[in-house]
Amino acid sequence: MDYNNGSYFADRLDEWKKRSGKDSWTVLRIMSEFVEGFEKLSTIGPCVSIFGSARTKPGTVYYELAVEIAKKATELGFGVITGGGPGIMEAANKGAFENKSTSVGLNINLPFEQHFNPYIQENKNINFNYFFVRKVMFVKYAQAFVVLPGGFGTLDELFESLTLIQTLKIDRFPVILVGTEFWGGLVDWIKKTLLEKENNISPGDLDLFYMADTADETVAIIRDFYKTNLIQPNF
Repeated sequence: MDYNNGSYFADRLDEWKKRSGKDSWTVLRIMSEFVEGFEKLSTIGPCVSIFGSARTKPGTVYYELAVEIAKKATELGFGVITGGGPGIMEAANKGAFENKSTSVGLNINLPFEQHFNPYIQENKNINFNYFFVRKVMFVKYAQAFVVLPGGFGTLDELFESLTLIQTLKIDRFPVILVGTEFWGGLVDWIKKTLLEKENNISPGDLDLFYMADTADETVAIIRDFYKTNLIQPNF
């Protein structure tokens, strides 16, 4: 590629001009997703967002644990929000749906893996094109994050919530890592490398999340947190 050739930059400028018009329409598409999300979710009441891998199969330990956590959360008066797809998301929606409680699915358009699961209530499902709009909905309308084992997407949602709480962009709420065997290595790295070796976080940042292994432990953390919090579900 000859970058000294003026025609190269002229061609790139023409492409940019064509793209700029498309970007204006992209802004409107983004706005429409925010509007739909706000309108549909503004009346759902207190909810817990439950995250985890789309690849987790029914009958496995973490799938069944997600079902149990969702059921017990609804018994506290919470609804459940998930990413709307299979795996852990399906399990959490299933637990809420079977308890006849609010079951919300915030799906994302992907070329693989993602599709609506059958346990989402009618008119409680939203399809997103943009991950960042979807993440706003998770945070804005949840009173707790329950994070089961997952991949890059689960880690993204976990650290997004911790960053927003750490920087005081949102009020604190419980962020619970379920599965100490799965999360233990990451937590050790956060302690030993981020905190002790590099001093990239503060000691108090370790208190921004909890660890649990059972459904009872998980819902107890949420229940105890909201005993003194102004935002209360219908206990």
